[in-house]
Amino acid sequence: MEEIEIRECATIEELDQCVSLQRDVFGLPDIEISPRRHLIVSRHAGGWTLGGFAEGDKARLVGFVHHLAAVRGNDEVIGYSHMMAVHRDYQNQGLGARLKWAQRSKALAEGRRFIRWTWEPMRARNAHFNLNRLGVVVREYADNFYGTDYLTDPEEQSTAPRGLPSDRLIANWELSSPHVVDLSHGTRSTVLPQPAATIAIPADWNGLLSRDADAAKEELRRVRSEFMEAFASGLVCASFDRTQTQPRYLLYNASEL
Repeated sequence: MEEIEIRECATIEELDQCVSLQRDVFGLPDIEISPRRHLIVSRHAGGWTLGGFAEGDKARLVGFVHHLAAVRGNDEVIGYSHMMAVHRDYQNQGLGARLKWAQRSKALAEGRRFIRWTWEPMRARNAHFNLNRLGVVVREYADNFYGTDYLTDPEEQSTAPRGLPSDRLIANWELSSPHVVDLSHGTRSTVLPQPAATIAIPADWNGLLSRDADAAKEELRRVRSEFMEAFASGLVCASFDRTQTQPRYLLYNASEL
């Protein structure tokens, strides 16, 4: 892969490319896409969009992460990572990780120490990336967060069912925790205890969606119930077992982390 420069998207043309990339990567209807105006307003309200630009064509955007200014607790300003998209030709090549670590660096430079975002609980690749590579912790499950969900892969449009609840896990990224600092340097010195519970997800979620919509919905209900029960009992999710045959979330007693 050619060199990728990561820098803030600042021009109208660059932000328009962010809009186009959303269409290409997510396959969402226009009503669900964050438009240029939203990206501009966000930038002037304290947020920003970091883009990955391919070497040799500085205007060609191949990935981006959009960061909002948010508030938690006692009026602490934090970051909210609204979305990240990577062009299909550049996926699985480390660009997503570079964008997230660049987001962390910029947030730290602004004096922030925490970023939050969401992801679909049935997506094993996202779970592995967020939990194992970035070091987020999950304490909350959001039932039907956005309302009825849309497909997030244009190639599934003809076969996969519509109308699933938009359940999400909420990622909590403590930017200066020892675990996250280690991961930012490419090391994994943190040793987690034995998990107190596990929550399995289907090994082939897209395939299940295509084959049996009712079974997929039932699996989503099961996963939702298990997460909510685990969180209500005081457990937190801090790791993911990406076993090909039975991927599963690993949950721990919060006092042991």
